[in-house]
Amino acid sequence: MKFEELNIIEPIMKALKEKGYEEPTPIQEKAIPKVLERKDVLGVAQTGTGKTAAFSIPIIQLIYNKDKQHKGKPILRSLIVTPTRELAIQIGENIREYSKNTFIRHAVIFGGVKQNEQVRAMKSGVHILVATPGRLLDLINQGFINLREVKLFVLDEADRMLDMGFIHDINKLIDLLPKQRQSLFFSATMPENIVSLSSKILNNPIKVEVTPASSTAETIQQYMYYTNRDKKQSLLAHIIEDKGIDQALVFSRTKHGADRIARNLKKVNIDASSIHGDKSQPQRQKALKSFKAGNTRVLVATDIAARGIDIDKLKYVINYDVPNEPESYVHRIGRSGRAGEEGVAFSICEPEENEYVRDIEKLIGQRIEIVTENPFPQTDKPMTAAEKKEWQKEKNRRKQEFFANRKGKGKGRGDRDSKPRSEKPKRNKPKKDVKAKSNQDRPARPERKVSSEGDAPKRNDNRNTSKPEDKKKSTKPWTKKKRGGNTGGSQALKDKYRWPLEK
Repeated sequence: MKFEELNIIEPIMKALKEKGYEEPTPIQEKAIPKVLERKDVLGVAQTGTGKTAAFSIPIIQLIYNKDKQHKGKPILRSLIVTPTRELAIQIGENIREYSKNTFIRHAVIFGGVKQNEQVRAMKSGVHILVATPGRLLDLINQGFINLREVKLFVLDEADRMLDMGFIHDINKLIDLLPKQRQSLFFSATMPENIVSLSSKILNNPIKVEVTPASSTAETIQQYMYYTNRDKKQSLLAHIIEDKGIDQALVFSRTKHGADRIARNLKKVNIDASSIHGDKSQPQRQKALKSFKAGNTRVLVATDIAARGIDIDKLKYVINYDVPNEPESYVHRIGRSGRAGEEGVAFSICEPEENEYVRDIEKLIGQRIEIVTENPFPQTDKPMTAAEKKEWQKEKNRRKQEFFANRKGKGKGRGDRDSKPRSEKPKRNKPKKDVKAKSNQDRPARPERKVSSEGDAPKRNDNRNTSKPEDKKKSTKPWTKKKRGGNTGGSQALKDKYRWPLEK
């Protein structure tokens, strides 16, 4: 099927041809006609299947047909809500590309940056708004955004939205939206809580499912390395060099882990950078831009930060930590093998993650190939339940000890005990002597220089040495008469200020 067969308007078709897109992906082929028919859609598709275009193209077309006769400030017609800043930016870039031959205006708002530019964009008017939940509700509460004219609502990456704890924000947004609207709901997986949420948002939806929610793309080759915990970093560097990987996206379970992995890769001359939630938005955008441009070899990311990373022809994904949620594995390796391209996913598994691998294989319905040519094979055994309990106890103890030491050593304050001020012993410092110094304690005044004749140096003869008595009295054109008398009218003023000639 060709895009022309989907009844897409000429301005959008022109943009698609300029991008080299001729045939829609399966999700686009199924979803676009239903959205154009103004049906609610429940889309089940993993990342990399083209679902962003599946909802953005028909939204642009619907608004174009509705508002092409409208004159004046643009009216907000569509709201697209997404969990992360990176994904919001990616959707905004797609909308800009598809709508460049139309009058459609859009804005992208997210937290982590100042709101001035975003507020300015909303005041000038937009047709489509792409937003993350937190900043969106913030600007709504400040009165900068009004949703009363929204006719198209999109909730993207719904499963990740719930994983990140946005359920309360989503419920608030649903209450603020008009009841009469068209809603589109997209998710890579469909657990029970997602089905429940979709039933609150959608009205008699058409379900569009391209692949089973638990499957991975057939174009992605998957390999598993088993190793010990203390050998993971060495194994990661070995994989990158041994496989001749030019660029790879590496996943870490934690933010601190992402920073540590990037630092250690740099130590072995592998250029790397990290992105996660603690990084500022400019830092994240800079790292992502450098990676997309090919200037950074390895980008280390957490699951949340990786949402929205859309890199064409990214071949390699490496799981430094095996995710404890099988669905996250599907999301991660979906970053490679996009749009039918070949992808490769490597996973590094330590003993405590062996059980996670079994859960993943159960979800995806296939065995992951184990790499036997491994210079750092797994020799340690997983901990027993009692050992895990003891290990967690020791971990918590060290954590408390670490933060206690940090609290005791404040910046620039030196070591301080945690006793209240009333219990601390008073310091017996000698009081400073604040008495004025006597003349005897003061240093002697330096001697005055004298001339060769033994006299003090002569003063400047040009000095004015006249005495105050010698000064001439100032002469004024008039003199003030002594006070006295009570004359009235203009004569009184004349007598008061008489000119000298009239004396």
